[in-house]
Amino acid sequence: MPTKIFAALSAAVLLAATLAIGSSGAGAAVPTDSGALRDAVTVAGIQEHLAELQTIAELNGGNREASSSGYQASVTYVMNTLTAAGYAPEVQEFEYPFFEDSAVPVLKRVSPPPIVEWQDGTSNFPNGDFATMTFSGSGSGTEVPVTPVDLSLADPAASTSGCEAADFVGFAVGDVALIQRGSCAFADKVINAREAGAAAAIVFNQGDVPADPERTDLFFGTVGGVVDADFPSFSASFEVGEALAGPGTAVTYSAETVNENRMSQNVIADTPGGRDDRVVVVGAHLDSVAEGPGINDNGSGSAGILEIAEQLAGTDVTNKVRFAFWGAEEAGLVGSEHYVGELSKKERQSIAVNLNFDMIGSPNYARFVYDGDGSATGASGPNGSANVEKVFLDYFESLDLDVEATAFDGRSDYGPFIDAGIPAGGLFSGAEDIKTPEQVGLYGGVAGVAYDPCYHAVCDTDDNVNPTALDELGDAAAHAVLTFAMTTSSVNGSGKASTKSVKVDHDGFAAIR
Repeated sequence: MPTKIFAALSAAVLLAATLAIGSSGAGAAVPTDSGALRDAVTVAGIQEHLAELQTIAELNGGNREASSSGYQASVTYVMNTLTAAGYAPEVQEFEYPFFEDSAVPVLKRVSPPPIVEWQDGTSNFPNGDFATMTFSGSGSGTEVPVTPVDLSLADPAASTSGCEAADFVGFAVGDVALIQRGSCAFADKVINAREAGAAAAIVFNQGDVPADPERTDLFFGTVGGVVDADFPSFSASFEVGEALAGPGTAVTYSAETVNENRMSQNVIADTPGGRDDRVVVVGAHLDSVAEGPGINDNGSGSAGILEIAEQLAGTDVTNKVRFAFWGAEEAGLVGSEHYVGELSKKERQSIAVNLNFDMIGSPNYARFVYDGDGSATGASGPNGSANVEKVFLDYFESLDLDVEATAFDGRSDYGPFIDAGIPAGGLFSGAEDIKTPEQVGLYGGVAGVAYDPCYHAVCDTDDNVNPTALDELGDAAAHAVLTFAMTTSSVNGSGKASTKSVKVDHDGFAAIR
């Protein structure tokens, strides 16, 4: 790693930092001179950590899933790196529900002809037609009749399909239930199907906006927990649903899954000094999906904050900085939820802000900033989150770099913090969504291609990371960490986290309804 040159801050930098955060919820931030830290936090330093995570995955079955030997080796690497930098990191253990497909699932229409065998999306991401839902049970069937359940295929295709037991009146026991996405949780639909005597459930996408792939393409759903170990549940595209909705349809299907509780860990490390009643929690998830090494998702965020921690070591900070490497994010934010859930009221109120960095190196990247004030997405974070957003916006504006807002949609580890009323914010370089021509004008890259074509796939290696994204977003992350580490004002204007809970739906990167 480069020599730590950020051993002390000049008086001028300290003065600017103490003025960084306004006292009101909408207060503007005075720019902080973070140049020394940003110079010390280098792309080469971040890439060195990414190379270590890549090697770890290669030596441990190709992934760093939260209960795997690859994850344990990742934890050891982070612990050793932090210890060498002068921190005293601790491990926080927790139990989490583990799910995986133990065999490639099968779904094909066997009547009416012609036979259509659809492509599994889990092993062919981002392509695919269907997938087992997270926490699906196991089971198989041959030439099983399909019964549609209260479908609405015309535009607009809004539907409450499967949300009520009454939708299954007259359902033939032993059939496969064909259910449309919409209105209620997938778990409700699947439970109602099982109780009606279905052999399996297929939930296909809603399809009411043909131009919106989020409502037409395959989605990866979850039933939130095991409904029945012997009851398979699948998600599918709208096209698959249409193909199965006609009379006389029958399918052959198979799902072999593993559902069990496993152990994982968070790694937590505090700066030795700083106010412990205004803690700055800087987080990124350390685990990957089972399908690949997860070097962009989320080796990039973990490597970024590890490099910042190294270069910040030895600095006299005003507020304690807590670097957190979360486990089992991919299983549904379990590590960060466990951490927040274990906090006492006093400990929760001592956290000034959560900064979250989940994917900062996407190959076809964009510069996304979480929409703290809700002005662009309609969903604001807790009191103080607007100030967090403003720090990032002012920083990028100072460099004449365009950014876009991304919503607090609960897809990453800030979710439990905003649930607890703690101000939050962060950066995101994009995942499976498609870059538009307009965004190419802002960031470069290729239109019509995902921000990360290897998202949740075996090809998410160290070749899947854009150095320019690491540079731009890594520097912005370092700037924000320093700003909140040095401010003498509270982020949310009160010095305490809200005691109100701002609930959002979240379950890792899987949809719940």
